[in-house]
Amino acid sequence: MATEVRTRYAPSPTGYMHIGNLRTALYEYLIARKYNGKFILRIEDTDQERLVEGAVDVIYKTLKMAGLQHDEGPDVGGDYGPYIQSQRKHIYMEYAKKLVEMGAAYYCFCTRERLAELKAQQEAAGQTYRYDRRCLKLSREEVERRLAEGQPFVIRQKMPDTGKTSFEDVVYGTITVDNSELEDQILIKSDGLPTYNFANVIDDHLMRITHVVRGNEYLSSAPKYNLLYNAFGWEIPTYIHVPLIIKESGQKLSKRAGDPSFEDLISMGYLVEAIINYVALLGWSPGTNQEFFTLDELVEAFDIKGISKAPAVFDINKLTWMNGEYIRKLPLEKFHEYALPYYKKVITSEKIDLMKISKLLQPRTEVFSSIPSMIGFFQELPEYSTELYIHKKMKTTEESSLESLKAAVPVLEALSTWNEQAIQDALLNLAQKMGIKNGQMLWPVRTAVSGLAVSPGGAIEIADILGKEETLRRIKIGIEKLENAKK
Repeated sequence: MATEVRTRYAPSPTGYMHIGNLRTALYEYLIARKYNGKFILRIEDTDQERLVEGAVDVIYKTLKMAGLQHDEGPDVGGDYGPYIQSQRKHIYMEYAKKLVEMGAAYYCFCTRERLAELKAQQEAAGQTYRYDRRCLKLSREEVERRLAEGQPFVIRQKMPDTGKTSFEDVVYGTITVDNSELEDQILIKSDGLPTYNFANVIDDHLMRITHVVRGNEYLSSAPKYNLLYNAFGWEIPTYIHVPLIIKESGQKLSKRAGDPSFEDLISMGYLVEAIINYVALLGWSPGTNQEFFTLDELVEAFDIKGISKAPAVFDINKLTWMNGEYIRKLPLEKFHEYALPYYKKVITSEKIDLMKISKLLQPRTEVFSSIPSMIGFFQELPEYSTELYIHKKMKTTEESSLESLKAAVPVLEALSTWNEQAIQDALLNLAQKMGIKNGQMLWPVRTAVSGLAVSPGGAIEIADILGKEETLRRIKIGIEKLENAKK
């Protein structure tokens, strides 16, 4: 490509980054890096009513966490700033006035009350609301008089009455609309700020954006953009409209409906690398069976042609599985570092070796937020029923379990060294002497030391982590429970 590829991520600072936003940013980043171009961050804050304080910092933080480093933006500067739309207000008005002079736009002085009345009339007549172009008929002198009087106004785009407008989209191909279907959209609002549609076109041109990635809900707006590009005689960027991300129910993902944002997923214990990998595959296929990609590998593999038209289903179970695969690939020390805050929510005893818990948990963890529920028993033995000692497969009963636990106490008390190997040798030798299967010894011990039907790790690993004193205390509680159950 002869022209430098320039992509932009242009979020509105509304408080969080949902999955669709993250995917747009990722695809823009991948395209820029694939062609050694530039990835630009632009803050679109012209809708002042939707602004959330601190949201711009959330955008910076999220991009940084995701590894999507932008080359230009409000915080890093660049040759095409300002990169915050509210700081570019004067630019939009200048271009809107040029369109008025060219006859491609006009001033509209209609009040909100009149527009509301017009809408009510049209809906009552079973018509779709559209502006009736009343102000298009105003003479130049009338317009100048009203402007001189300081009457509030908006500037509307004058759409062609006849013909068709076509545009090319990389994903959806050629799309054509009848110009008669296009309403005279507002370009400049009464507060002097531009609408989203107008500001996008002006900024994309002035910032020399070559590729625009956005959701396919904007397909219907593209003809309006192209009419603006054509009016100014500007080159139209490459459009890449991506499919919706939906739930398995078919509904669109929504923060209001409780669907997680990027930050939510991080706080739920998902790794950034797993989230980025999974999001890349929502609506894009590498054309191979490869499922796992680092960010650098995504840059290498990414091809716009791999983007699908079909909606992408966000499957939290698939993400959870992928996250578990990523967790298992971590060095133990790194896993331990991630897991430590979750341990501290539950375990306060300094006698417990948390690194040993990490060795036990890493192969069994899919999301870090599940850790507290898996390890609470290390801190405190939960209340449990003696029915847990009954296991058909292990061939244990309450009676056989009581016998095994009573026999295990003196053997474990006699150990001078307390580690997994010593505990294993002692208990398996005891099972052999008693003429029972290993499981008939280990299942009762595991039940006594964990108090759970299912636990991370078996009797030996848990006993090693708990230590000799606590292990014996819990086994004796088990014996007491079983003896009481017999009475």
